[in-house]
Amino acid sequence: MSKNLGKLYMIPTTLGDVDPLAVLPITVKDTIENLDEFIVENEKTARRFIKSILPSKQQSSLRLHALNKFTDPMEVPGFLNACLDGESVGMLSEAGVPGIADPGADVAKIAHEKGIQVVPLVGPSSILLAMMASGLNGQSFAFNGYLPIDNKERRNTIKKLEKLSGDIGQSQAFIETPYRNNKMFDELCNTLSPGTQLCVACDITLPTEFIKTAPVTIWQRSRPDLHKRPAIFIIQK
Repeated sequence: MSKNLGKLYMIPTTLGDVDPLAVLPITVKDTIENLDEFIVENEKTARRFIKSILPSKQQSSLRLHALNKFTDPMEVPGFLNACLDGESVGMLSEAGVPGIADPGADVAKIAHEKGIQVVPLVGPSSILLAMMASGLNGQSFAFNGYLPIDNKERRNTIKKLEKLSGDIGQSQAFIETPYRNNKMFDELCNTLSPGTQLCVACDITLPTEFIKTAPVTIWQRSRPDLHKRPAIFIIQK
């Protein structure tokens, strides 16, 4: 008789400093209550989040595996050993949902290969929330991650995405490191055609949330301060 396997729960977190239960369903709290082993990007912030959503949970009972740029890829399959022994494991995002513009996809892939059920939990995705509010094409859109840092390459990429958007009617979303947001905004205003629609969505779900879509020609007269504010940019020609 085969052994019952544990599950891998993909657990969303908040997008910033906000009451977790204001943006997360109670199922997230219930799931965390029943788990002791987690795969996390940063142990300190993961412990802080778990404490914020479930203050009664004993921190000493937690077993955390760090998954970040310093993690040896050879170690990652071992993070799911508990699942093979019948215990479930949680994959915690730093912000938003794991596996979407965030570590976790590789772990989910390994889980599928091992026959472990992957359970995604409902929570805030900055990409989807920005698309929902943008008024741009939500039937066909692409998320492009970070654009090149080199100025010339970035301008060329912006032009290519704008052309692609016009050619196939697909909205194009991307992000930037928060401290470079203002530079990205200026680059967009200087590179895009005046009539191209630009959505800027930052601090999503937070009290300082700002989401606005307008033609580039309008944005050129009004520059929001996006410095160090998590933001999504979406364009559509």
